[in-house]
Amino acid sequence: MQNRVNPFGEIIETKARGAWMGNRGRIHNEQQQIVSRYKLSAWLICNLKFKGRKREIMSAKSYTELFFLDEATAFAAGHRPCFECRREDFNRFKKLWIEGNRQYNFSDKTSIREIDKVLHNERINKDGTKKIYQEDLKNLPDGTFVSFEESAFLLFKMHLYLWTPYGYKKQNSVTMTGAVSVLTPRSIVNTFRAGYVPQISLF
Repeated sequence: MQNRVNPFGEIIETKARGAWMGNRGRIHNEQQQIVSRYKLSAWLICNLKFKGRKREIMSAKSYTELFFLDEATAFAAGHRPCFECRREDFNRFKKLWIEGNRQYNFSDKTSIREIDKVLHNERINKDGTKKIYQEDLKNLPDGTFVSFEESAFLLFKMHLYLWTPYGYKKQNSVTMTGAVSVLTPRSIVNTFRAGYVPQISLF
């Protein structure tokens, strides 16, 4: 099925499995075809298993189940932890998001809806394309995705890893400096800087 998400936020068709599930609302039709990029501004990252629940993928009256290689990929696409099935991770993410993005003057009493508004503005341009920005590579934290020649690369321990649906391919060590195209939304990069460590399927 077309239900796997890449770091550009695109929903692709692949036989590769994912480590996380998520959703953006119901974005498929009765033929289980993707007909919209999103329906909600809250894009979630969920556990594959939760309280023994069983789901029929792309059922007629429920949200569209999406899948991610790892959490870093989901973050690059603009998703964030779910409050219900990942309560501890959600609380940690919200706390560190607020610490890393003090310019918004949010507090622990701020609704997650306000953070979702910021994320939605950071993930998509007005024409529906992925929002990408420039930043110096040496200033980016581990777990951030950057783009070169229309491919996505994960930055980790001074190395760049090419993303594929089945995993990563290690590239050369990072020696270049200067501005690069960043896929991971700016406020999530700031959350990584504040101490949130995303799960990465490298090993």
